[in-house]
Amino acid sequence: MRTITTGDAVAARIAGRKLHWRELAFEGALLLALLVSLLFLVTLLADILITAMPVLTERAADFVSGELSPDPARAGVGTSILGSLIITIAVAVLAFPAGIGTAIYLEEYASDSWLTRFIRTNIRNLAGVPSIVFGILGFAIFVRLVSAVGLGGSVNGRNILAAGLTLAALVLPIVIITASEALLAVPDSIREAGFGVGATRWEVIRHHVLPSASPGILTGTVLTLSRAFGETAPLLLVGAVTGFFTLGEGSTVMDRLTSAYTALPVTVFSWSRQPSEEFRALAAAAIVTLLVVLLTANAAAIILRNRYERKW
Repeated sequence: MRTITTGDAVAARIAGRKLHWRELAFEGALLLALLVSLLFLVTLLADILITAMPVLTERAADFVSGELSPDPARAGVGTSILGSLIITIAVAVLAFPAGIGTAIYLEEYASDSWLTRFIRTNIRNLAGVPSIVFGILGFAIFVRLVSAVGLGGSVNGRNILAAGLTLAALVLPIVIITASEALLAVPDSIREAGFGVGATRWEVIRHHVLPSASPGILTGTVLTLSRAFGETAPLLLVGAVTGFFTLGEGSTVMDRLTSAYTALPVTVFSWSRQPSEEFRALAAAAIVTLLVVLLTANAAAIILRNRYERKW
């Protein structure tokens, strides 16, 4: 005779009871909200694709690899993509080691004291601060810092180094939170098993906890990079160029880091303000390019998460 568990009894009770009209109304309101949101999203995407189609069909390769130009027939987003990639690399180098290290300390080493709770609360509050505030922080501190250490270049610190520091400060709380949640999701039995065979705390963290938390950490970090890649407001305050410029053919890596710069979201903002219809089409094509990059990053996050989940 089969034993009826508590879960079976609850499932049978839920399946057999009648829905009240309030529950049906609430479910219908949620479905309506979802459909309205999808309608707006599909409408916006369709409008952008229709506007960008002439540029993408006529000169897609030239548009993606071209440089900024006042002539809409020759303008491209190659310089902007390069600037966004360099900023994203700077964010990854600066924010991820510090953020993951902070999360490991808070969840694995720090005691449950008032100071630890105070730090956690402030980190969560910083994650909700508008990005424009971090732009003001970057303009007031990081621009001057870069200029003071002799890397200001000809733009007095308003360069890609200051932009990387600003966006690293912006995403650092999010990195800490996502890494902390991934570490908290690791069962305590894994830690206890490591301690039971005589492993030190660091050996347990390195060989057991971090591999188990890797899918969540990788997903959070890639999505955080997508957030940094799509930011506009902080870069405008830290000196991203909204017009047209060129670095010259003989520019070195240091010249690119310490001179004027731009990014793909800033280029979209700049072109969308132009009165010419040609530039509006270019702005739509740049938006499509930005969406492709972000969707590719999100797909990479999903693939990495699934790969590490199967491995561990």
